[in-house]
Amino acid sequence: MQTIEKKVWPEYFQQILEGKKTFEVRLNDFEIEEGDTLVLREWDPATKNYTGRHLSRTVGYVGKWKIDDLTKFWPREEIDRKGIQVISLK
Repeated sequence: MQTIEKKVWPEYFQQILEGKKTFEVRLNDFEIEEGDTLVLREWDPATKNYTGRHLSRTVGYVGKWKIDDLTKFWPREEIDRKGIQVISLK
């Protein structure tokens, strides 16, 4: 098990803090697995500084896809036109 720290913008930090946002969408540029601890440090993009607030969450399911992997479900043109949704299930 490992602990990973990442920045998160204030509006998303607050939604996670309130329990409304129970997922993260991240670039797959680091290793993370179920059971790891994700520490999210609030980052203000306007000031380019950390606010001092942070929170920790245990990682559950981790799915990793490239856009081309998703074309087995939808045509690339539809993905480009409509985008992708991430849906949290409670």
